[in-house]
Amino acid sequence: MSYVANGKEIAAVFKLSGPDRYSHFVRRVADWGEIWSLGDGDGWKLLADDAGRELVPVWPAAAFVQALCIGEWAGCRPRAIAMDDWLEKWTPGMVRDGRKVAVPPTPEGRAVTVEPERLAADIRDAQADFLDA
Repeated sequence: MSYVANGKEIAAVFKLSGPDRYSHFVRRVADWGEIWSLGDGDGWKLLADDAGRELVPVWPAAAFVQALCIGEWAGCRPRAIAMDDWLEKWTPGMVRDGRKVAVPPTPEGRAVTVEPERLAADIRDAQADFLDA
């Protein structure tokens, strides 16, 4: 079963500071075991930073993605990534391709940009905290 966020929670999370949104994201995905991004019939959608470097946008639940499937993303849909796939396939692939991760983008386009290895380490640390609790 996936983590389900309601409209009030989504609005509250989008209002958080970058570091607080990042912490919320890490805790949720570590607890629920999946990460959400978005795509369409042509594949996954990417963002770009000011230097033109590709960013993989991620959210903790499908409802966050769905809230942003408007405008240029109107034809997109939420797509889940299993945690094992994220850690074992996506992270090395992003490192190889020189991509960073945008955690989690807001409707205003604000996101915390992190190296894939750092995000993977933070998720593993959070998973260990859940196991120790």
